[in-house]
Order: sequence, then C-alpha cells, then structure tokens
Amino acid sequence: MTQMDYKYSLLGSTVDDYRKRPLLLQVDDTPMNLFAVLEVKREQPRRWSTLGCFRKIRLYSVLFGLAVTFVIMASYILTGDKKGLLLTPSPYHFSSLVSPGPYPFNLSSVKDYAHIKLVVKSITSKVEFRSSRQLPELKALVNSEPHMFSAIPRKFLPGVKNPCWYEEYTGNITSDPYRTNLYARYSRRFRTVFQHLRNTFREHLFHRDGKLYRIRCLPYFYIIGQPKCGTTDLYDRLRLHPDVKFTTFKEPHWWTRKRFGIIRLSDGFHDRYPVEDYLDLFDQAAYQIQGNLTANASGSPSQPNIIIGEASASTMWDNNAWVYFYDNTTEGEPPFLIQDFVHALQPNARFIIMLRDPVERLYSDYLYFGIANKSAEDFHEKVSESLQLFEGYLTEYTMRSCVYNTTINNAMPVRLQVGLYIVYLMDWMTVFNREQILVLRLEDHASNRKYTMHKVFDFLNLGPPTKEIESEITRSPASNTRRPADKNLGPMLPITKEILRDFYMPFNQKLAEVLRNDSFLWENSKL
Repeated sequence: MTQMDYKYSLLGSTVDDYRKRPLLLQVDDTPMNLFAVLEVKREQPRRWSTLGCFRKIRLYSVLFGLAVTFVIMASYILTGDKKGLLLTPSPYHFSSLVSPGPYPFNLSSVKDYAHIKLVVKSITSKVEFRSSRQLPELKALVNSEPHMFSAIPRKFLPGVKNPCWYEEYTGNITSDPYRTNLYARYSRRFRTVFQHLRNTFREHLFHRDGKLYRIRCLPYFYIIGQPKCGTTDLYDRLRLHPDVKFTTFKEPHWWTRKRFGIIRLSDGFHDRYPVEDYLDLFDQAAYQIQGNLTANASGSPSQPNIIIGEASASTMWDNNAWVYFYDNTTEGEPPFLIQDFVHALQPNARFIIMLRDPVERLYSDYLYFGIANKSAEDFHEKVSESLQLFEGYLTEYTMRSCVYNTTINNAMPVRLQVGLYIVYLMDWMTVFNREQILVLRLEDHASNRKYTMHKVFDFLNLGPPTKEIESEITRSPASNTRRPADKNLGPMLPITKEILRDFYMPFNQKLAEVLRNDSFLWENSKL
C-alpha cells in the first residue's frame, strides 16, 4: 500500500460555508461590505457629443478597472492568501469575527485597570474542570486517518526497546526514495540530511526470500511542550546521551500541523504530509539501531537499547486544525485530540513536559514571536485585548471549548491558552497513565540541571552516562535564551503581571493539586 492510496481533503460543507462568508471591514461600530467601495454615484443625464461620450466612457472604464483591481489586491493582502486572490478571510484572521463579550472592547478602555480586573474576575468565576472526557472509539480514529493506520503495524520488533519494524520496499532501488518527501521540499535544513540518507539508503535494505525490506521506527518518547519553557535546552542536553537519538531536526510538528498541510500558520493549507514523510525523519536514528547488515545477516538490530525521541513543543496543546477536518458534532470541542491517535498507535509511548510560570511564559512568547514595536506597554494592551476576547467567548461556551476553539485562539494577540497547562494535561491523562508522563519545571531545571537530567534518564530507563558525558550534559550553556534586544525591553509592567497572575491562578491551583506539588503554583517565580 503506497502513500497515494488515500486522498486527503477538507470536509466539503465546512469549507464551502467558510468560503461563502463575505469579508467585512469594521468602521466604528458599523460593518461595511468590501463591495461597497464599488458603488458609483449616479448623476443626472447630460447631453454629450459622440466623441465626448466615447472619451468619458473610456475614462470611467479605466477608473472602474482600477477600483476592481484595488479591491482584489486589498483582499489578497488582508487575507494573506498566497494561493489565490479570494475575497474571503484567511483561516488565521478571525479577530473581527469574535464578540468581545459583555464588557465592550475599545482602545480607550484597554488600559483601564479596574475594567480588566472585572474581566479576569468574570473569567475565573466560570472556571471548571471536568474529571474526564468521552473518548473516541478506535474505529472512528481509523476512519478519520485510514492511511496512517494502514502504514504503521500494531506490533513492533521483539527485543528492541524502541518501536521499530521492517517494511517491504517495493520501489525502484535506483530511484530516490525521498524525492516526494515534503519536509525536503519546504525545509532547507533537511535537504542536506536527505542527501546523506540517499547515499546510504541501499546499504540498509534487508534482503529476505527475494524481497527487500527497510527498517522503520517511531519515537520511544516525545517532548511535547510547552513553547518557551526550555524544551530546546532539554533537547540539546538529552541528545548528548549515547543511547538517545532524535529526529533529524527539532520540532517537525507533524502531529499538530504538517499532517494537516500547515507549514506556516499565516499561509493557510498546503498538501498534507503523509505519515511516510514523518517516518523518514527517523531513518538516520533507525539505521543506528539496525547496525551493520553486512556483519549481521539476520537483520536483528545490533543496538537494541538505543531510543529515539521527537521534540515538538506544539504536540501537547495545538489542536487548532481540527475544525477544518473533523465533523463539529461535539458542541465546539474537537471530537479527536492528538493524543488519541498517538495512543492508538503507541499505547506504551512516554512523554516529557517542561513547564514554567505561565505569566513569564506568555511574556517570553510575546518577545520571541513578536515582529515589531515590542514594548511592555504594547504587551499590556495585547494581554488586555486577549482577556476580553476570551471572556466574550466564555459567556456562551465551556472553558474547555474556549481552550480548543480555533477562532478565539487565532484572534487573541497573545497566546493566553498555551499557559492553561492543566486543561491539556488532564486530557492527556485520559488516554495515558500518569506514569507515562514526566512533568518538569523550567525553574528547577535552570537551578539544578543535574537533578532534572537524572530524573529524565530514570524516566526513560536509560543507563547512567559516563562522568565525562554527564559533565558535558550539565555544563553546557543554556539553549535558546532571550535575545539581547528583547532583554533591553525590560520586564512586563507590574499591573500586567498582577492581572495575569489572577487569570492563571485557578489553573495553577488545579495543576498543583493533580501533580501533588505546590511548586506548580509559582508563587515565588523568578524566571
């Protein structure tokens, strides 16, 4: 079965309805249709000469053509649609479609401290945590992603710690096995690695009974979150352990984005990355598990204790694509989550989560992903606007629906929802045992790297590294720290910090309760 056996497509009804929506421009409080600019004021008829009439008709035709061109180009710029000039909003520009709730939003009140405190109070009064969610049936998962389930077996090679298997290779042995891989098409950094893989591909093919087989592997563990919480630093240190290998680069984002055809959030949808493209990312590590076939004619992996990791900081929380691909029959909540699919394929997988004070995480997120005009004051305005949008949606929907709602998530100027750790963690714990999830704090990692790294080694059942390697792992400088230009902007405003502390407090309290660790209250955070 090849990767072309199934053709992925968006649900027709959802997309058709979406594309029929006109683009509205907001002027004060009155919505105006963009086509209104084409309205021509009529004048009383005049007596024209034949030549004058002809000239004026030509002039009006040119002006009308310019007006149409302006409208189309304006819509192209507003939507950010790179695939066509469509007079419809991009899936990632929803801010004009979200109600600000009972507390009307306007720029003059953004900095009103008392007003925003009321908004936060309104939000926290509606916070509730469900003890469980209704899990989808395996049949429903398979029906939604049939090709993925057909490409990955239910059982893996015995005696090998990492989940691996042999897959029959039916392609031309002289052709490029990676020629259709979309990671290679869109990622420059992966092209160099692919060139090496092409050169060594044939020597790793296993011959048996006149057939050729290639080794395939999935990760033994995943670093799933959260963004700006130290996942890059953890990744860089962990890969120094001799028994740990990773994908060819950090953050492939396959589970959350690439398998839906999302490359950059602002560009809409592209071709969906098939699961084979994702598995290709593990080939380099798989070859090390497999070892030298010349010396091992049986094909049994010669390095059975090596494990593979995958680190995408979006895996824990980003389910934003669901609304475009799955039926919305669950009152605004996704019928399937990322962890449902991972569990169906790998029920024994392990997960590492690195968290930090959500208040500081949000400011770091703003500084890192912000483009221009960054300042503590601008951050305060964006926080205030996001809180009001969140509160407005919460008046009609449940907390969990708000957290997973694509519209509100893409409308908020800052990603408030990413810091609601407990909502995501509880959903992961509905399908995986608590023992399969290791939750760390960046604050602890920064103050005692040796302690946190040994917790990770124990969690992954890794043997202790040599003293030399351990010294290198714990001594290396921190990765992906704040840029000098961002440091010069200083801390957030005290009032912003107080507002955010109030907002995140009930979520942190529940997190500390579930993990039985009061340090997750972040009452004395410094990072």
